[in-house]
Amino acid sequence: MGIRIVQDGSVPVEPAPSPWEFPPVGVAGASDVVAGGADLAPGTVLAAYRRGLFPMPDHRGSILWWSPVDRGVIDVAGYEPSRSLRRARAKFEIRVNTAFDQVIRACADPRRPGSWIDREIIASYTELHRLGWVHSVEAWDGDELAGGLYGVAIGGLFAGESMFHHKTDGSKAAVAGTIELLDDEYAADRVFDIQWVTDHLATLGAVSIARETYVRRVARAVDVPLPKAFM
Repeated sequence: MGIRIVQDGSVPVEPAPSPWEFPPVGVAGASDVVAGGADLAPGTVLAAYRRGLFPMPDHRGSILWWSPVDRGVIDVAGYEPSRSLRRARAKFEIRVNTAFDQVIRACADPRRPGSWIDREIIASYTELHRLGWVHSVEAWDGDELAGGLYGVAIGGLFAGESMFHHKTDGSKAAVAGTIELLDDEYAADRVFDIQWVTDHLATLGAVSIARETYVRRVARAVDVPLPKAFM
């Protein structure tokens, strides 16, 4: 099925710069956590992604800044979906930015195992969505939202944050749709970040790369034009 995109052709609004300065990613050593503290203001969050970091609170709700030693990515250029992924994708229509609030709240459902998306995260990424930096990719079965994901788009970086499904294969279809959106003339320089490789994501083609490699790729990717779907 096809893709429906809600866009207005505008560029993302650059927020005020962050007053915080992150330490070099390399200081974390063997730890996936690089720093703690700071805030979730738009300028802070974007500065983190540009350096290869992302925020995730601990069990007490304190903000931690992560850069996994083994970073999960899906390489878009030359991607060959499996037969099962092609079947999953064919079941649904992919839409972009038509139900962002529904997507992030479904991802934040506290009944989900390992749920970490709290009210502060929702507020921060909703504001970044309003400014044009965060997007939802949704799988629809008619008028029903079957699954989706949301992520941060900075130039050629798309950092997937979380995904969910209400129907079987809904999240898989959203991943497949995201790859389609990123697969353009700049695909070789794009980075589709999925944080860590899980068994499920491995079946979708995710691989691990060294943190240093990821940071170098992001430094190049942020200067690549945004995909048309996220403008």
